[in-house]
Amino acid sequence: MTTPRPHVTIYTDGGCQPNPGVGGWAALLMTDDGQSRELSGGAPKTTNNQMELTAAISALEALSEPTNVTLYTDSEYLQKGVMSWMAGWKRNGWKTANREPVKNRDLWERLDAALQRHKITWKWVKGHAGHEFNERVDQLATAAREAIRRNG
Repeated sequence: MTTPRPHVTIYTDGGCQPNPGVGGWAALLMTDDGQSRELSGGAPKTTNNQMELTAAISALEALSEPTNVTLYTDSEYLQKGVMSWMAGWKRNGWKTANREPVKNRDLWERLDAALQRHKITWKWVKGHAGHEFNERVDQLATAAREAIRRNG
């Protein structure tokens, strides 16, 4: 008899100001039994998209065992990349339909590796629309960005 996989709900966010520029990312991981964990970080020279990818990667890499995940993001780039574009990029040797190199390939490959361990349901949530957990990760990402700005 196999042990059922645990379930974790994840909210992620990332951003820069200006874009490109100083960036921050954050993730909120919540188990079905009420435990939660917040992760965040940043980079002095990055982009919004890189921070969105880093948030999802960091959250998935933080899971210690194969997990059923419901992942909420306000990034259409992240969601569409995973749901629509990545399979084609991989088939084409990490080239776009126009035969151009995929931007942020290193992060997409790292995300692809993290995806292999988990069963993920992707959900898009409108950003800055008052959703409690999306607002929380936005606050954490902003705080991480501002800490990088202050501390150089």
